Amino acid sequence: MNDFLELCKARQSCRGFSEQPVEHDKLARCVEAGRLTHSGCNAQPWSFVVVESQNMVSQIASCGQQLKQNSWLGTAKAFIIVLEEHAILSPTISCFIDSQYFAKGDIGAATAYICLEAAAQGLGTCIIGIYDRKKICELLNIPAEKQFGSVIALGYPSNALIREKKRKAFEDIVRFV
Repeated sequence: MNDFLELCKARQSCRGFSEQPVEHDKLARCVEAGRLTHSGCNAQPWSFVVVESQNMVSQIASCGQQLKQNSWLGTAKAFIIVLEEHAILSPTISCFIDSQYFAKGDIGAATAYICLEAAAQGLGTCIIGIYDRKKICELLNIPAEKQFGSVIALGYPSNALIREKKRKAFEDIVRFV
């Protein structure tokens, strides 16, 4: 897809993945897109854990099936976990704002870039909101105090249908002055 708006229209939360494994190089391209994301003061407050070993993918999937949610998560073929890192700002800026001031937005942007790159490669993604963070930290040897930015499930969609997006009307949310 060469048209960015078409890519945005095509990207959707995928809640069912086919049996086809995701190629390592495609996962690397997704993370590279996240790495190239803009960030406030170029602080780049992120790191990425790519889970592609099917044994570990299965264990991470079970961590996301809390409260009887996300039963489909067992079909995921990979996960990318975006971790929040300490942002290093220049001394001139850091004396005025907290070093993590931009971090949440930056991590959101990196997550979006990862998901859009995945969609450009024909992969489906879903950002998981419910998961056992403590168990994921134990499984992946992530320090318990580390903040998670996002947990993204990936794979080839089991259904190629692009659902119609239900969004607020453009004229209801935009004002040009």
